[in-house]
Order: sequence, then C-alpha cells, then structure tokens
Amino acid sequence: MSSSAILRRKKNVKKGISFSIMVVGASGTGRTTFINSLCGVEVLSPQEYSPEHAHVDPGIEVQPRTVDLDEEDGTRVTLTIVDTPGFGDNINNDECFDAILKYLEHQYDDILSEESRIRRNPRFKDNRVHVLLYFIEATGHGLRELDVELMKRLSKRVNIIPVIGRSDALTPAEVALNKRLIMDDVDHHQIPIYNFPFDPEDDDEETIEENTYLRKLLPFAIVSGNSVAKGPNGDDIPVRAYPWGNVEIENPEHSDFVALKSALLGSHLQDLKLLTHDFLYENYRTERLSKGYSGPNVSGSHDDSLNPEELANQSYMLKEEQLAREEEKLREIELRVQKEINEKKLELLAREQELREIEARIARERQMSSNPASPQINPDLIKQEPGENGTTIAAAPIPAHVQEAIEKEAEAQVLAAHANDGEEQ
Repeated sequence: MSSSAILRRKKNVKKGISFSIMVVGASGTGRTTFINSLCGVEVLSPQEYSPEHAHVDPGIEVQPRTVDLDEEDGTRVTLTIVDTPGFGDNINNDECFDAILKYLEHQYDDILSEESRIRRNPRFKDNRVHVLLYFIEATGHGLRELDVELMKRLSKRVNIIPVIGRSDALTPAEVALNKRLIMDDVDHHQIPIYNFPFDPEDDDEETIEENTYLRKLLPFAIVSGNSVAKGPNGDDIPVRAYPWGNVEIENPEHSDFVALKSALLGSHLQDLKLLTHDFLYENYRTERLSKGYSGPNVSGSHDDSLNPEELANQSYMLKEEQLAREEEKLREIELRVQKEINEKKLELLAREQELREIEARIARERQMSSNPASPQINPDLIKQEPGENGTTIAAAPIPAHVQEAIEKEAEAQVLAAHANDGEEQ
C-alpha cells in the first residue's frame, strides 16, 4: 500500500467510511459465495429454484443490503452490497440492462437533488455505487455479446472490474487463456473498465508497482468458499471444501481473492470513490443540467422543463442568496467579537488602574515610614487621582507599550474563547 493510501486509511479510522459494491453476473458464477466470503458473514442467501417455474423468465431484481465490517486497522466500513439476481437468466436481457442503469442513475439523481436544495439534509445518505464487479463465465472464447453490451453501457455510470468466478473449475493453463482472451476483447471493443490507472510522472514507485501488479491480474480469477479448515499452525483458514480436499481461497497460488479484497476495502477504496464523484458523477451531472434538470418538484418527480439559460439563472440566484446569508453571519460574528474585545479592554484597564493605585499607596506608605520629614512632592508635577476616603494619590499615565499589550491580551482572550467554543461544537 502506498504512503498516500496509508494516510487516507489513518484518517478514516476515527470517522469510518462507507462503500458500495454492485455484483452482476449470471446464476452459478459465484456472486453470492464471493460476497459472503468478502464480508466474513452470510450477507446473501443462495437462490432457490423451483422446477415449476423453470420455463418462466425470472426477470431481474436490484437488492441493496448493508453490513458493517471492522477492519484489522480498526476502521469501520459500512459496506452496501447491491445484488442483481436474475441477470443473464432471461431470453431477452435488455430489461436487465435498463434496470441496473436506472438504479445507478437514480442514486446520482438523489445527489443532484440534494445539492440543489437551499437547506441540505444533514442525515442524507449517499447510495452511489462505487464499483461494479462483473462475473464473467469462462467459456474459453473471450467475452460474449452480452458481456460486451453490459460493460459498454454501464461503464459511463460506474467503475467496472471484470471477474472470473469459480476459477477452481479451471486448470492454471485455462485460467491464463481465459484471462488473455477476455482482456483482448476488452481492448478490441474499447471497453473502459477500471484498470488500476497510474501516472508514471506523478505517482510514486510503490503505487506504480502495485497498480501494475493488479492490472496484470485482470480479470481476477476468484475462488470463494464459506468453509473453514485448520491450517498448519492450528489457525482457521477459509476454504472451499471438496470431497477430495480443500482449496484455500486466500492462497495467491489458488485464487486472486486476497488481491481483489485488499484493493476494494483497502488500497483503492478511496480512489474508486473519488473517480465516482469527480468523474462519473460530474459527467452525469453535466449531462442532466445541459438538458434542463431542475431537481424534484413538489410531487417528488423530476421537472425537466427549464432550459439551460433559465437553469443557470436559477443556480446563480441560489448562490447569491447563499453568499448573502454567509456574509450576514460573518458580520454578526465580527460585531460580537469586537464587542467582547472592547469589554476585555475595559476590564484590563480597570485592573491596571487598581494595580497602579495599590503600587502608589504602598510607595507612599514606605516613604512616610522611612522619612516622615521628607519634603512634599509638588502636586502640579504629577497626575492626581481620587483614592480611598476622599484622598488623592499619584498615578502615572499608562505607557504606550503597556496600552498596546493590554489591547493584544484582550483580543487574544476573546479569540481563544471563540476557538474553544468552536472545538466544543
């Protein structure tokens, strides 16, 4: 993991992070088992098939589920899993594409609507999908037309990582062959998958080396399992159990599971989130605004009746109102701070006056006790101020540097008090 990724993870330890993964693939490709292995608990249940309804197209469902994961470094990850049972099991899968695309864009619309509100909802939840794991059937012939169409249509809305599920059914040579054929088709059809990008000029050597390694693993060949066996040291090892033996799912020689898990929940989590927000969402936002999107109306549906010029004027007015409110708040804070500074100055001046009176009285008493017959000081040469019992005492004027120190001390006390109030809030 690069140093920048480590710093990001340290910042997330305290506040926790949220992340959303969508899994898409035909039945039998290992989606359910992979998610349960990734989370360490049963998040998805195996789908049950009824022979009575085998002739009916099952359609597709988009099912989000949320689970909290505690990572080894103490980070709490709120993971949303979006499953898509029924994909690829229909004669016509066009509706499957539309259902998935509609779900992805709906999450973007929610963000766009929230951003257009004058008053934001502090409890608003961002449900955007940050990565889509597409489980490909290893046929030995590369990508099918269905695979190409899905990844091309969805790559504009989500980061896509191709995966070969249940790769334990393949020999090492077959795994290598399928990986090469699939990536050849990805390049041929110019499908913009998430290929762990890096910049040779800006990124450090560790990041370049890590991303180069992960890029060579594409598509990830995954073996998943929910069984546990005892390892050589007596510790529990997650495996996929067979009558003839066990496949260690976290063994790099058997599966790319650990590499994919580390990238998703560790080194590349923030990069996937940033790409989703800064690139995919911004592109979608630009498309919607250029078509006159104005957010939800009273009924909750979206009103696309405004043209771009009207929308720009509306956006400008909202920003002007927001700036006016912020300026008013700043003026109120400035007046309050100045008032408190003046009060502190008066308080410090009063204390300084008391101190001078005490010093003058002590000096007078010492002089009288040491030399009762000493000559009197000409009252016209010094400033007279009223003392106790109607008497007058000498008080020297406040030096300029003392006056300046008093004012600085007053300002420092007021600013420190405001800083403490801000930290408590």
